[in-house]
Amino acid sequence: MPLQTVAIIGAGPAGRAFALRCAAAGLDVVLEDVMPSNLRRAQDDYADLARSGSAGSLRYALTVEDAVHSADIAVDFVPDELESKLEIFSLLDRMAPPRTIFLTPLGSLSITDLASCTYRAGLCVGLRGDLVVRSWFVESGVIAEVLGFLGRIGVVATVVEDVQEVQLVKNLVRS
Repeated sequence: MPLQTVAIIGAGPAGRAFALRCAAAGLDVVLEDVMPSNLRRAQDDYADLARSGSAGSLRYALTVEDAVHSADIAVDFVPDELESKLEIFSLLDRMAPPRTIFLTPLGSLSITDLASCTYRAGLCVGLRGDLVVRSWFVESGVIAEVLGFLGRIGVVATVVEDVQEVQLVKNLVRS
C-alpha cells in the first residue's frame, strides 16, 4: 500500500517547502513545529496552493505525538547535529505507529548510527539531496516504499549505502 500520510517535523523553510510539495502531490500532510510562527507561515503558503484546487490535505500539529500518531512516513527537519537528531528519533520511536518509516535529511551524520538507537532500525532511511542513504539495517521493501514516495513528489533518487557504515566494514576487513 503506498505511503499516504506524511508527518513533517519542523516547519522552517525546508520543512515548509517539503510539506507543500507533498500536499501538491495529493498526500495527507501533518506539519509540526515548536515555533507557532513557522506554522502560521506554512498556513499562508498552503492557502495559495489550496486555491489551485489540486492539493492534498495539510493540517497542523502542536506536538510530535499529534503529528505522527497515524503517519505512514515521518520526515524530520531538525538541525543536522547528533543531539537534535537523536532526540527526534527517540520521540518518533516512542510515539509513531510501529509501521512508520523514518526519513531524515542528513549532512554529515550516519543513518546507520541514528537507526541503531531506535527499536525500528529497519525502517530508518537517510536523504542527502537526491540520494537515498540506506543503512545495513534497512528492510528490503522499505527502500522501494521510500523511492515510490519520493517519486510521487517529483524527486528522482538514487540509492547509496551509508558511507560511514561502508568505511567501518572496510576498516574491519583490513584488521
